[in-house]
Amino acid sequence: MKHVFVVLAYKESDKLESCIKSVLNQSIKTNIVIATSTPNDYISNMAKKYKLKVIKNKESKGIGYDFDFASNCVKADLVTIAHQDDIYEYNYAESVINAYDKCKDSIIIFTDYFEVKNEVKEMTNLNIKIKRILLFPLRFKALNKYKFFKRGALRFGCAICCPAVTFVTKNVPKEKFKSDMKADIDWLAWEKLSKLKGRFIYIPKKYMGHRIHEESTTTEIIKENTRTKEDLEMLKKFWPEPIAKFINKFYVKAEINNNVKEDSK
Repeated sequence: MKHVFVVLAYKESDKLESCIKSVLNQSIKTNIVIATSTPNDYISNMAKKYKLKVIKNKESKGIGYDFDFASNCVKADLVTIAHQDDIYEYNYAESVINAYDKCKDSIIIFTDYFEVKNEVKEMTNLNIKIKRILLFPLRFKALNKYKFFKRGALRFGCAICCPAVTFVTKNVPKEKFKSDMKADIDWLAWEKLSKLKGRFIYIPKKYMGHRIHEESTTTEIIKENTRTKEDLEMLKKFWPEPIAKFINKFYVKAEINNNVKEDSK
């Protein structure tokens, strides 16, 4: 198989069906499976409705381990872990496959994204604009293979949106997300992968929608203050501790953008 969407399902999310519909509604035919560490009738019925295979993770040890399971539970050149809360635009899979065909030495291929708040698409905001600036060099084939530019997208925060990423399986290790972190498992994964030989390909098209809502894992983690601690730990991988602490003070303010109630006023 060339490309697979692995829809990572958890418990009984009313957003799951929207995610499934979006990956089914692609401009080119692709493969789709559901992976879950919480098998239940709701997920089974949804899979039956859309004739999808469910792959059960029987040894879940945390979020990062679930992500690794999802990325390794199928055999394909390209694997996209589709988070159940999120949606994918019509051209997502086609754009990723085309990029891969041009650069087989890619490590990850990812698109730009928008946010979905209270069922409304927010195409840009200050946080996303900053991420696009950090990602700009990765648009270019002459630059996106170099460690300096790959890490440049990670030095001031995680500019790469996790559900927008597709893995080139032959060029990445099986254990990418394995960690005890809860908030920054993706940032840690990209930091590890940035050291490998190969490209970080950025497609500057808004082909993926990241849903922000009060029940999301990200929102819950922010409320627990877990993210602030992990952000500092990540920033210290790029900067001396005093500078990392200084940057983190500003980075914390970006969490406000994840507050649905404030944004809905």
